[in-house]
Amino acid sequence: MKKYYRLLKDCFEDKDSVLTELINLEAIQHLPKGTEFFVSDLHGEYGAFDYLLRNGSGIVRKKIEECFEETRSEKEKDNLAFVIYYPEEKIKWEVEKEGLPATQKMLADMVPDLVQLVQYIGSKYTRSKIRKLMPRHFSYIIEELLAEIERCANKEQYFQIIIDKVRYLGKLEFLIITLAELIQSLAVDHLHVVGDIYDRGPAPDLIMDRLMAFRSVDIQWGNHDVTWMGAMAGSLICMVNNIRIAARYNSLSLIEDCYGINLRPLITYSQTHYRPEPSFDPILDEGDISQEERVLLNQLQQATAILQFKLEDALIERQADFQMGHRQVLRKINYEAGTISLGQATYPLKDFNASCIDPENPGRLTEEEEALLGQLRQNFQSSERLKRHVDFLFEQGSMYLAYNDVLLYHGCIPMHDNGDFKSLRIQQTSYSGKALLDFFEEQIRKSYRRPDINEDLATDLFWYLWVGESSSLFGKTAMTTFERYYIEDKASHEEKKNPYYTLRQYPDICERILQEFGVDPQHHIVNGHTPVREIDGENPIKADGRLLVIDGGFAKGYQKTTGQAGYTLVSNSYGLELVAHKPFENIATVLAGQAGIMSTKRLVELATHRKLVKDTTIGKKLSQEIQDLEWLYRHYEDY
Repeated sequence: MKKYYRLLKDCFEDKDSVLTELINLEAIQHLPKGTEFFVSDLHGEYGAFDYLLRNGSGIVRKKIEECFEETRSEKEKDNLAFVIYYPEEKIKWEVEKEGLPATQKMLADMVPDLVQLVQYIGSKYTRSKIRKLMPRHFSYIIEELLAEIERCANKEQYFQIIIDKVRYLGKLEFLIITLAELIQSLAVDHLHVVGDIYDRGPAPDLIMDRLMAFRSVDIQWGNHDVTWMGAMAGSLICMVNNIRIAARYNSLSLIEDCYGINLRPLITYSQTHYRPEPSFDPILDEGDISQEERVLLNQLQQATAILQFKLEDALIERQADFQMGHRQVLRKINYEAGTISLGQATYPLKDFNASCIDPENPGRLTEEEEALLGQLRQNFQSSERLKRHVDFLFEQGSMYLAYNDVLLYHGCIPMHDNGDFKSLRIQQTSYSGKALLDFFEEQIRKSYRRPDINEDLATDLFWYLWVGESSSLFGKTAMTTFERYYIEDKASHEEKKNPYYTLRQYPDICERILQEFGVDPQHHIVNGHTPVREIDGENPIKADGRLLVIDGGFAKGYQKTTGQAGYTLVSNSYGLELVAHKPFENIATVLAGQAGIMSTKRLVELATHRKLVKDTTIGKKLSQEIQDLEWLYRHYEDY
């Protein structure tokens, strides 16, 4: 303990500086808590994610309304909002429409409103925090504008001279962009991403870049995230699955162009051994591609599917504790008859190419395949950009998080029909509930630290998290990828969900889960993973408000079946608000005023008293720091 206080004392030059920090922390504790923004299931749709982050699902527009309720028209408020959301694009839009002089006058007139909005939104933060968010090149000017915005008439000319001089020097647009970005930063204090950044959409890499630049963020891993994490940890099957999905949704450019991974040898292999089959036609959420590209994606998807099933057969064989023998599908095929027996039924296979499979040992890779996959693994693990992104997922991510009396996780807590937690028995030890998720996290972190060890339990658990019956990220009895490709009968495609998805509508079940994770049972669970079918009357608010499903519905393919583009959640000092948002089209529709931010808002919880920083998770840490500093202050001379 003495050593700790000596080290703490080294952080302060004298006793008065300890007192200053004490007063500062105590004052911070009594500020309103910052706004938290919850998103989930982004699925590579950078444009939609970026738009919602810029406007905070309506947070910015709401602040504009509060700040200028009676002093600005609705058109002026909208115009101000568009400048804040997309300052560069809006300026260009106005120049093309109105000309440069008119646009510059509009921007100069807008500076006082932007400064006033910075002051209004920033009123819940300390000056030092706002100062840290300002870019250095404009910090002095912005501080001066903030200081003088509400001063007496004697300073009006001083304020205007600053704006005029900035305009004269050709930096007015830059000042507008800086103020807009500052407002965006102040509007959302902390960002929660409840899983599934990757797959389906074209630009998860841009989402990762955006998250890495955000000042305060946490991530709860989704099932689509862990396969990319697994690929970097050396899992061949995770790597092949990622390529297969990219081929299915025409997003190979992510792997080849954005991450610099050479797929040409694999493409050549697929073109050598497979011909196009209807079942493997790529799925296009929008746009079209050439016939040549379509054929290439078809063949690549076939090759990676068969490689995936071969690798899965071998993985299941070496991990008997996974109890997945029923999913060694290549062993259930009658290769002469072209049929497969699953359970009590036998089905004819369609579009099935067995030319690269040894019926006597279906999980065995050919020498060509072993060399090909070994080189691919090296290519994946050598991608510096992908490694930076996966490093960030591990640094800021976890299987679950308890934060400000909210429990966040992506998929489910595996359960039995009676509400008991479902267990997974590994090496003579059973894990369930919180212990199960802790075990998963411990093991995959262990695997990532040892990327040269590839066929051990820790690495294979990445795949179990993708397909396992007791996986908290999957939550189904089986992943029927094989059946959906090769069997016509859709009854075989069914993936039976874990009872959790039925039980989560009951308050007592949610309270049991909250208690299991050490969270007050009267608080909330935030859950992603499953799109809410509002079109069929499904409600995202379950168990009398105990559980909130916020699958963002960003992937365009899901929007046809859900009836909207998903949900986001906003938590501020006054309570919780669920926001249903409309599909994002493009920036041009936003600037034209044709894209609404949200369709509906639903108040989930109204706080009985305004929450302060001292009521939060960060507040608890600050309380401990205050206690330590008080002790140090009283005993400063002793150390």
